[in-house]
Amino acid sequence: MHAYVARRLWQMLPTMAGVILLVFFLFNWVGGDPAYVLAGLMSSQEQIESIRSALGLNEPLYVQLWIFVKQVATFNFGASWTTGEPVAQLFASRLPASLTLMLPLLVIETVVCLVLAVGLSWVRGSRLDRSVMVFFTLLMSVSILVFIILGQYLLAYRWGLFPVQGWGDGLWKNLSTYAPLPILLGLLVGVAPHTRLFRTFVLDEVDQDYVRTARAKGLSEGRVMFVHVLRNALIPVITFVISNIPGLLLGAFLLERFFGIPGVGREIILAVERSDFPVIKAVTVYVALATMVFNLVGDLLYRLTDPRVQLR
Repeated sequence: MHAYVARRLWQMLPTMAGVILLVFFLFNWVGGDPAYVLAGLMSSQEQIESIRSALGLNEPLYVQLWIFVKQVATFNFGASWTTGEPVAQLFASRLPASLTLMLPLLVIETVVCLVLAVGLSWVRGSRLDRSVMVFFTLLMSVSILVFIILGQYLLAYRWGLFPVQGWGDGLWKNLSTYAPLPILLGLLVGVAPHTRLFRTFVLDEVDQDYVRTARAKGLSEGRVMFVHVLRNALIPVITFVISNIPGLLLGAFLLERFFGIPGVGREIILAVERSDFPVIKAVTVYVALATMVFNLVGDLLYRLTDPRVQLR
């Protein structure tokens, strides 16, 4: 196990090197001159040259690349061009709000979709199964904006069950007051596609030999489905959930934007709108690193889920 983890961590180095090179050349060649972006339209040539000197853009290309490598290695990407706040501090202050929203959503959504998937697989081919699948297909065709607008109008504005938007300083206050409505709407958006996908994973296991053997031994259908089948179907589920965790924080930008939640997703949208290159570069590197780390965590969870899995 330890040798496998060490080998995977070693293999991350060339991947990160490729990410660093790609991000560096994209932002230096495709993104335009950062000095012009930062200076604005009404700046003089002297001001632009001063900004270029302060950013190190007058240095040779290999020196600029080395500066970027040191930024990645130290997680110090400088300060935001629009707010002046250090990028590392900016993400550290915005991440708790995103985690408060997305972690409960991830857990609730995974559990609900798994239970629904196993239950629908239990009654596969029945009228209930077909009706739910048709309903989920219709649900998938509805935009998340429709859920957000209707949810805010009906549940918050008209019925007063939740605040329309806002965020506080206390964890319990946020979880009990401000987070439930966006979590509920996020669940409504994700339950249809994820249940359909998880149902496919479960159905792939239903006709396996071990399932027929379990039924031949006289085990109840509930035990067969929720113990034997579910355990084996968890491996592709873990793969899907783990691989989507980094993108989950980025995908929450609509919820954060509409509900006034000061999270990472909303900050990324603001950075893109303002051409805030230090923030955008930091996000790109952070997401690449998080993806590799969570893939490693997923491989380790395979072993915990099914001891027969060998990590090599």
